Amino acid sequence: MKRAIFAVLMTLLIAVTAACGASGDNSQDQNTGGEKDLWSSIKDKGVLTVGTEGTYEPFTFHDKKTDKLTGYDVEVMKEVGKRLNLKVDFKETQWDSMFAGLNSKRFDVVANQVGKKDREDKYDFSDSYTTSQAVVVIKADNNDIQSEEDVKGKTAAQSLTSNYNDLAKNAGAKIEGVEGMAQSFQLIQQGRVDLTYNDKLAVLNYLKSSDSKNLKIGFETGEPQTTHFTFRKGSGELVEQVNSALKDMKEDGTLANIAKKWFGEDVSK
Repeated sequence: MKRAIFAVLMTLLIAVTAACGASGDNSQDQNTGGEKDLWSSIKDKGVLTVGTEGTYEPFTFHDKKTDKLTGYDVEVMKEVGKRLNLKVDFKETQWDSMFAGLNSKRFDVVANQVGKKDREDKYDFSDSYTTSQAVVVIKADNNDIQSEEDVKGKTAAQSLTSNYNDLAKNAGAKIEGVEGMAQSFQLIQQGRVDLTYNDKLAVLNYLKSSDSKNLKIGFETGEPQTTHFTFRKGSGELVEQVNSALKDMKEDGTLANIAKKWFGEDVSK
């Protein structure tokens, strides 16, 4: 009887030990090598899955006439996929859920004008594919505002919750609150305000797409900010392959041409 009980106990102990060992191996895989086969898996499928908003013009949005997903980030990523012999499958996701989708492996990479700041410990990043900074927009015939010093005492149209509102206030401007960039431009053209601070890429796209001759960029200000494709930590060779494609696109002028199409100048440097 004792021998039978002992045998049962030993069987249970071996089963528990095996289960613990398997659990430990899986955990180690996730922490140290969970993405080591990612590139091989993508190559085998022939598909690169990309998270993007689809509502962030001019970077990722739906064309009003065709309803097709388009934009600067979309075109750049499609060209990367082409050079890697991969089909690019875009998964549209709200910004608030973007990184959760990446973490849960719903997609392999995010293409949505992501900056590195405060994220480098959690994610891998490609080389940059855009560089932007704040600009001050004024009326085309205004020659009085050419530097930060000229802003003091002038009236700036700004969204009150934006970082650009802080830039305008710090420069000494009087603030006229607005709902967005389009309203700011309208007030400048009407002569009701003198200027607005906003993102260079958004401004360039607006000036190009609207063919506006009544506005111009007075000057650039602030530190340049770069944006990058974003991957789960440890994505290794996938990041290298994307960087290789981006490098080739920069060297042969393809990336510059895509930028000029959307912004009228090369913003990829």
